Amino acid sequence: MRILGIDPGYAIMGYGIVEYKGSKFTPVTYGSITTDAHTPNEERLMILYDELTRIIKEFQPEEASIEELFYNTNATTAIMVGEARGTALLACAKAGVRISEYTPLQIKSALTGYGRADKKQVQAMVKMILNLSEVPKPDDTADALAAAICHANHAGGRMPRL
Repeated sequence: MRILGIDPGYAIMGYGIVEYKGSKFTPVTYGSITTDAHTPNEERLMILYDELTRIIKEFQPEEASIEELFYNTNATTAIMVGEARGTALLACAKAGVRISEYTPLQIKSALTGYGRADKKQVQAMVKMILNLSEVPKPDDTADALAAAICHANHAGGRMPRL
């Protein structure tokens, strides 16, 4: 199963694609899509959509795992992240990629066994599980890979869609 993990963000959207076969993970590609703060909002969303669409087309994930929005005390930031998240959902849906959503607590728990694990613990597990030489940067990229790994752990026993 090829899984696209997404850490939604407006300035930085992390993505990571992993192959999951027989309880073994192989990283396919990972990185982040960035937008400039001085770019109009609608253009930033278009950049996120176009880049994510390109990545989906190139690497052909079967399923996507996206982190649910964690409410931020700054309503403006929460709205902007929600718009970016909606853009990611749209890109996946238009490409026919099945979407699953996970809370930050579910993702942390799937990787570390503890839902309140800190960012460093999750990053260390991403590095170990994917046999990487270093923790992916920026943090958004590691978070996206964590979302993909979480989905594999939840969906690994499910029958594939025909």
